[in-house]
Formats: sequence, structure tokens, C-alpha cells
Amino acid sequence: NNAIVIHTDGACKGNPGPGGWGAVIEQNGDQLQLSGGEPQTTNNRMEMTAVIKGLEAVDPAASVLISSDSTYVVNTMTKGWKRKANQDLWDQLDALVRNRDVSWQWVRGHNGDRGNELADRLATKEASTAR
Repeated sequence: NNAIVIHTDGACKGNPGPGGWGAVIEQNGDQLQLSGGEPQTTNNRMEMTAVIKGLEAVDPAASVLISSDSTYVVNTMTKGWKRKANQDLWDQLDALVRNRDVSWQWVRGHNGDRGNELADRLATKEASTAR
């Protein structure tokens, strides 16, 4: 039973190009929305950043479910996909999940999942202003 669910998404206008990330943290019926952007980045980096920022914002002792539409992030963390790029972010992510109870769930993007749709809106808005 996950006390905290973090819905994450990344967006990029062009790849590489201006990007944004969004994280929606749900806990005990409360919701916290986080987002940010970078002027020159990639979609995968933004997907990863959303997870990192979400994890940084919650209690390390809590059980967390990461809900993401990024097969890149979810499968790399759960199925050992090769890490050819973004080593800096993988190192951050590894450090954040070490000694924590984190589980991963892939959701189909743009498919009516409320948390995912909200994270997507946050990320897209940031990407459009990140120039």
C-alpha cells in the first residue's frame, strides 16, 4: 500500500529543444503540483527530472509509487534497460531510490489517467515558456 503516489511527465518542443517537467504528488487526499523547465533539453531528461523532483519533495521514509507514461524511465528502473545517456540523472535517481520503498507503474499517456493528464499539462506549459 503506497502512502504517496507521484504522477510524473515530461515534455519537449523539439527533441532537443525547450522542455518541461511536471510532478503531481498525492498523499492523504492532498495534492501538490511541482513543475519546471529548461531551455535546451530532451524529452527523456524531462521525464527523469520529473521523477527526481517528485522524490526530492517527499519524506524518504514513506512508501512511494511512481506513476509515469515513460517506458524509458520505468523499464530502465525495473527491467534493467541499458543506460546509454543521461548518466548524471540516472546517478541522481539511483541515489534517491536507494534505501527507499519505491515502486513503479507505467501508465498509457493521454489515456484519461487524471494524475498523468495533470502532470502532462504542467510539463507542456513549462515547455512552452522555457525558451
